[in-house]
Amino acid sequence: MATKRINMKDIAQEAGVSTATVSYIINKRSDQVIAPQTIKKVEEAIKRLGYVPNLGARALASRHSHLLGLLIPQTEKETKLMFSNSFYGTFLSNFEYEARKKGYNILISGTSADESYLDVAQKRSLDGIVIVGVELESDIKGLKKNGIPAVLVDSYGMDKELSSVTIDDENGGFLATEYLISMGHRTIGIATGYLTKEGVNTERLKGYKHALSAHGVPQDDTYVYSGTISYEYGIELGLSLAKSPDRPTAIFATADILAFGLVKGLKKGGLKIPEDISVVGFDDGFMASNMEPALTTVRQDVDSKARIAAQLVIDAIEEKESSSNIVLPVSLVERESVRKLVVN
Repeated sequence: MATKRINMKDIAQEAGVSTATVSYIINKRSDQVIAPQTIKKVEEAIKRLGYVPNLGARALASRHSHLLGLLIPQTEKETKLMFSNSFYGTFLSNFEYEARKKGYNILISGTSADESYLDVAQKRSLDGIVIVGVELESDIKGLKKNGIPAVLVDSYGMDKELSSVTIDDENGGFLATEYLISMGHRTIGIATGYLTKEGVNTERLKGYKHALSAHGVPQDDTYVYSGTISYEYGIELGLSLAKSPDRPTAIFATADILAFGLVKGLKKGGLKIPEDISVVGFDDGFMASNMEPALTTVRQDVDSKARIAAQLVIDAIEEKESSSNIVLPVSLVERESVRKLVVN
C-alpha cells in the first residue's frame, strides 16, 4: 500500500497551529511575524513527520521553478557526446555546483536536430537555460521572443543581446600551430570535428591557418582531417595516418578526446609519439598530463567557463545585470608529445 504524502495540514495538526502559519514558516515569509517558539514547534513537527516540500507545487505558487536547463545540442550526430568527452563532465560538475550554491537545480539534456529549445524550456518550466555550442541563431529566437533568460556557451555569430561565455578559440588554434612551427615542423595537419559556418572547430581552424600564413608555411588542405570530436574517430584517423607514406610530421587535434584516440590509433599502427609523429591537443583535462606520453595541449579554464555561465543565467533570471559577452584566455601547456625537428 502506498505511503501517504505528508502535507502542511498534517504538520499543522502535529504542531497545534494553523495551516497558514505552517505555510508562512516553510516559505520563509518575511512579511509575517511569528513567535520563535511557534517556529520551533513547527520545525520539530516537520522533522518528526519527515516532511519533504513539493517543489512542483511551490513552483506553481511562486511562478519560479528554481530549475536551470543545461542543453548540449547533438550537432555532431554523436548520441553519447555528453558522456564520452571529459570536457562536458568537468563543465557539468562546475555548473551544477555553482547553481546549487545559489539555490537552483539543473536539468541536463541533449537535444535532437528537430527539437526546439523553447519546447524544452516550456515543458520543463525552466527559469533559464544555458546552451553549449549552438550554431544556428534561428534556434534561439523562440527563447528571446518568449522572454526566457538564456546564456550561450561556445557559440559564435549570435545576437550579442544574449549573454555568452567563450574562450579565445582562434588564438588557441594559433598557439598550438605556432608552437609546432617553432619546433621545426613544416607539414602540420589538423584533426577536427565537422566544420560549419560558425563554431569552435571553425574558429580553431582559423587559428591554425593564421599561424601557417604568418610564418610562411604552405597550407595543404589534404592535411585537414574532419570527422567527429570523439575518441573513436581519433583512433580511426590514427590508424589511417600510420599507413600513409605522405602523413604530416605533426597533428593539432582540436580537442583532447580526439588527441587521445589519435595517439592510440597511431601507436596501434606501429608509430611512436613523438619520435615518428608529434601531437598537440586542446582542453587540458585531467587525462592530458596522465597519458603516455603526456600531452602537449592548449589549456582552457573549463571550471571558470561553467561557473560564469551559471552566474550569467541566474543574474538574467533575477534581473541583476544586462547581458555580458565574456571571452576567456587560453594558454599552451608544453609536455612530451612533440619532438623538436632539426631544420636544414
